Amino acid sequence: MPEKIETFNLENFQELCDHLADQDPDLKLILDNYGYPPMWTRANTFETLVHIILEQQVSLASALATLNKLKEKLTEIVPENILKLTDEEMRECYVSRQKNIYIKGLASAIVNGEINLDELSKMSNDEARKTLVSLKGIGNWTVDVYLMFTLQRTDVFPIGDLAAVNAVKRLKQLSKSTAKEEILDISENWKPFRSVASMMLWHYYLSHPKTK
Repeated sequence: MPEKIETFNLENFQELCDHLADQDPDLKLILDNYGYPPMWTRANTFETLVHIILEQQVSLASALATLNKLKEKLTEIVPENILKLTDEEMRECYVSRQKNIYIKGLASAIVNGEINLDELSKMSNDEARKTLVSLKGIGNWTVDVYLMFTLQRTDVFPIGDLAAVNAVKRLKQLSKSTAKEEILDISENWKPFRSVASMMLWHYYLSHPKTK
């Protein structure tokens, strides 16, 4: 039997937040103090995956600046346009050498039919992850963000995301040295809605900056 694909949407998002708050007093504090998180979403496009790749290990502002520079250059960020750019032109758009390789590899895979974004949306989380991580430069964090923001899958916890991990530590008053395994154990309590819990955590992290 194929795995049932569970997603969240505007109709059920706040209801799922309420459900999690009923299960976890700390998540309830987030809602009580900061309200519902935004339901962050992104279109299922090549541009979205390029944006997520650009966000790897840099600030969101820096990644967006690079994306906007590419838009200025190309007008439309599609695989065919990316593949026409020289390495020098990619550098002029602030794209690093490594990310240039990753983005052009993704573009080639789409053009050659190795990756089909519409098909990814029909795959289970595990199938989509296996397909995407086969590409150079796409790891679990990139897939987690894609599954959560683009495919709106309900049960993903991005253990490679520092903001989400640090939000758990702050919310649960854990040591800075708390191992990832312990964070994952805590996230198990939020199944099968770990993606929604993660959005609540990001909302908390952004609304409650750490005091110096």
